[in-house]
Amino acid sequence: MRWRASAVLCAALVSLAGCAVHEQPDDGRVRVVAGFYPLQFVAEEIGGDRVAVENLTRAGAEPHDLELQPSQLAALEDADLVLYLRGFQPAVDEGADLQKKAKTFDVSTVAALHGADPHVWLDPMRLATIAGKVADRLAEADPAHAAEFRERAAGLEGRLRELDGEYSRGLANCVRHDVVTSHEAFGYLTARYGLTQVPVTGLNPDEEPGPQRVRDVARLAKERGVTTIFFESLVSPKLSETVAREIGARAAVLDPIEGVEDGETYLTAMHSNLATLRTALGCG
Repeated sequence: MRWRASAVLCAALVSLAGCAVHEQPDDGRVRVVAGFYPLQFVAEEIGGDRVAVENLTRAGAEPHDLELQPSQLAALEDADLVLYLRGFQPAVDEGADLQKKAKTFDVSTVAALHGADPHVWLDPMRLATIAGKVADRLAEADPAHAAEFRERAAGLEGRLRELDGEYSRGLANCVRHDVVTSHEAFGYLTARYGLTQVPVTGLNPDEEPGPQRVRDVARLAKERGVTTIFFESLVSPKLSETVAREIGARAAVLDPIEGVEDGETYLTAMHSNLATLRTALGCG
């Protein structure tokens, strides 16, 4: 077994009780560290059994709030490839900056962002672009299996194109087009499919909206016949339930897919979101 720990990282963690050693199997696989779930999904789909992927964000945790433990910092040091999205997880940005640039991949560099909104993976075709570039980076790390990585990436890109088509068809004929959300996380999805996002709060899910903002959103939602106010699985539903009560609507989950439950994948979560949107928007 290979045991390695970074002296640099230990020095950066002097306030903690020492630096944990991170164990990595020396089995020839490409060692990938992903900042959060959608990047884990892409790496595993493309890499198959040729990669060992570690997700820094545990299931059920809010990825924005991640603080890296010493063992996770050591995992970054041991990785052959680090996948992250700069600006989404500040702690991961700092950890990535300690690594050699050649082994880090900031996916925001290949999928143009809308301002400060990081939720680019909610547009399947933007995620497809990321997937193609991840395949290139895996090929660099393991040239002997480059053709396999690119073949698997092509398969994933095809599934994402199919998903995009399902969304385009499924949301083409809807009675309503306003998606009222507790958190401004769905701009890429709504822009892609001709919908309008109406967020109660901004990009920071911990932000508390003022009473006037809540009243304004409730009034707009009522005027436009909105029947559903959305909240996220990792965020308290109270705000959405308050707005829903104000206008006689219901509250329901719309998943930003920052993480998944056991047995779920990015694709199953996106299909669930599509069904939820079709019901809420009265799509034929």
